[in-house]
Amino acid sequence: MNRMVQCVYLKREAEGLGYPPYPGELGQRIYNAVSKEAWAQWLKHQTMLINEYRLSPIEPKARKFLVAEMEKFFFGGGSEKPEAFVAPE
Repeated sequence: MNRMVQCVYLKREAEGLGYPPYPGELGQRIYNAVSKEAWAQWLKHQTMLINEYRLSPIEPKARKFLVAEMEKFFFGGGSEKPEAFVAPE
């Protein structure tokens, strides 16, 4: 039986993640309140942020930025796309 959560991002009940996707308190918050579907949407958004801002995930400053964006994406007002971003057709 799949674990269900009340997803804070989708605003409905959906299948939960199988394990905390990030270490620490933030990972546990995500595990408890974010669905697999919402996590997949975050991964796409994160990839776009990495590409558009030309971030290197091994750099501490880039990781700090991505963690802050992840918190905003799920628990804040949402993570914004870069101003110059144009979605591929």
